[in-house]
Amino acid sequence: MIDILFDVIGMTGTFLVVGAFFLLQLEKVAPDGLKYNLMNLSGAILLLISLCYNFNLASFVIELFWIAASLIGLYKYFKARKLQTA
Repeated sequence: MIDILFDVIGMTGTFLVVGAFFLLQLEKVAPDGLKYNLMNLSGAILLLISLCYNFNLASFVIELFWIAASLIGLYKYFKARKLQTA
C-alpha cells in the first residue's frame, strides 16, 4: 500500500513538471509567470518526496536544481510585481 502512495505522489509531481512544460510550449503560461514556476516547484517537491522511498541519486540532484530554478523564478516574479506596484 505504501508503494502505491509514493507512486501516486511521484506521478503527480511528474504530471506537474511535464504539464508546466507543455503549457509553456503551447504558450498558455509565461516562463516568468507564477503558474509555471509554482507547477515546477510543487512537482519537483513531490518528486523529491517519492524519491525518499525509492532513492535515486541522479534524480534527487536534478530535482534539487529544479527546485532552485523554480525558487529563483518565483523570486524574480515577486520582485517584478513589487516594482510594478511601487
